[in-house]
Amino acid sequence: MKKLTLFLGVLLTWSSLSAQTTGYKAFLDLNVVKDDKVKVSIELPAVSASEIEYQMPKIVPGTYSIYDFGRFLSDFKAFDANGNELSVDSLDQNRWLIKNATSLAKVEYWVEDSYDTEQGNTVFEPAGTNIEEGKNFVINTFGFFGYLKGMKEVKYEVNISYPEGFYGATSLQAARSENNTDTYIADNYFSLADAPMMYSVPDTVTINVGGAEILFSVYSPNGLLTAEFVKDNVNQILEAQKNYLGGTLPIKKYAYIIYLFAGPSQSGALGALEHSYSSMYSLPEVNPKYLTQLIKDVSAHEFFHIITPLSIHSEEIGNFNFIDPKMSKHLWMYEGVTEYFAGHVQLAEGLYGIDEYLSKIEEKVVNAAGYNDTVPFTVMSKLCLDQYKDQYGNVYEKGALIGLCLDIRLRELSGGKYSVNRLLKELSNEYGEDKSFKDDELFDKITELTYPEIREFFSTYVEGNKPLPLKEYLAKIGVSFTPSQAKMEPSMGNISFGLDQESGHLVVAKADNLNAFGIDMGYKEGDHLLEFDGIALTVQNFQEAVMAYKESRKEGDKITALVQREVKPGKVKNVKLKAKAVMVKTQSPPSIEMMENPTQQQLDLLYSWMSK
Repeated sequence: MKKLTLFLGVLLTWSSLSAQTTGYKAFLDLNVVKDDKVKVSIELPAVSASEIEYQMPKIVPGTYSIYDFGRFLSDFKAFDANGNELSVDSLDQNRWLIKNATSLAKVEYWVEDSYDTEQGNTVFEPAGTNIEEGKNFVINTFGFFGYLKGMKEVKYEVNISYPEGFYGATSLQAARSENNTDTYIADNYFSLADAPMMYSVPDTVTINVGGAEILFSVYSPNGLLTAEFVKDNVNQILEAQKNYLGGTLPIKKYAYIIYLFAGPSQSGALGALEHSYSSMYSLPEVNPKYLTQLIKDVSAHEFFHIITPLSIHSEEIGNFNFIDPKMSKHLWMYEGVTEYFAGHVQLAEGLYGIDEYLSKIEEKVVNAAGYNDTVPFTVMSKLCLDQYKDQYGNVYEKGALIGLCLDIRLRELSGGKYSVNRLLKELSNEYGEDKSFKDDELFDKITELTYPEIREFFSTYVEGNKPLPLKEYLAKIGVSFTPSQAKMEPSMGNISFGLDQESGHLVVAKADNLNAFGIDMGYKEGDHLLEFDGIALTVQNFQEAVMAYKESRKEGDKITALVQREVKPGKVKNVKLKAKAVMVKTQSPPSIEMMENPTQQQLDLLYSWMSK
């Protein structure tokens, strides 16, 4: 675990604070760190009340998890313009009540990073903070800077001093950069919190796509991944997205900020967090060839968030409450349609073939089956922070399938002339970045722009709890859908397999949950599986051998296996196992594929759907 520094103080004279500003003026010095902490100093706007709360976010947009960023602060202090300390009461993890607030001029506190904290409630790294002295600083701004209650709309200036040779990657345009200090000015706290930063020795590339300046910045501890590699892979997606959106991008600047872990991350997860003009990534530092498609898919998803929620959002997002959040019921659009677009753009622009794309839909169907399909999607969205927290992941599975079905239905009703893509463009024109819709009115607005049948679609499958009509809707475009079905097949014993790297043998990785067949066979953890049902096993033929076994064997058939087992320390021998086959109930995977002889009507709608 890295243990880094402590800030000794920002060199400001107290007299400079005597004339309180109308906005915030924050200072962060990355040259001085101690005990994994840096010091934050913020000059504050004038306060007319006798006491006021300083607040750090409990949650931030896009995370849908309570993280309590205030718990990473320590030694919180408030001062008047003469440097006298004011009385402060800690109300909870995220709020401090400052007394004699009419004389309040400044607050100071120390911030611990979340990447290696021992506090628990692990923060998903793209939403977290990193402090690595002389190497890397991930500054999700909401993890360092807060605001006075009722004063989120005030202008916010941030001054960041950094080590020689470092560069700050962010979507914000620096107002000044001199003497290794960058000054950023955000219109308000929401704009500041919406703009992550990463400071390190630069590995950056900038390109222009569709009238937008696109920055790629990568921190790879061992240099395995470069910004040039990311650019080469993402540029193809960006060009496809530009074409998908009509030839230009509705932004002027966008930043891909990518941090690579040289080992396991604390959360054990990988991915990204979207922002209006940037996205923050946390990925494993492995051979780049293994990251290629992952980077394409994740970046396609995150970039499409420039449409929603940037240009289409409800009041719950437009006026986000960082302390007492109110969730919108429209995750089907914010995350679901965005995920649908991320795949569909690759089909529409020729990056996926139809068979490859249909296999992606199959994956969504399989993954969605692991969630509770009886909970209306709008209800899950509203309660995703607590009651249905474990169902949130379905926004990327069933949410994308909602987008798919809605797109097919719109194209069918319009004779192929209207799509979800066009719908979101019209919604963007109706609302835009600065205008929010009322959560309860969106479905009616969409119906007004489209067809009465679409209101029924939402009532039945999004607000209601009926399963999506995938078989019916896919048939409209000449695609057959065979749902997952229960069947009986011979069991392998309910063991988990692993691979012994030295010998290349398949091994029994876990044997703690054996069923009747596994117990009769006598599997033991660590067994090297050499033969099964008369077939010598290799990594290459394992799947084929298992399939042959399941297709040919029936209840009571005699089954043998040969394993290599350590019978005592240092002594290994081959052991023959045997048992009678036991049939178990399983689910066959769903099948989604093109029909052999689709009608002309189906083909016409298919070609419409495959386009943008």
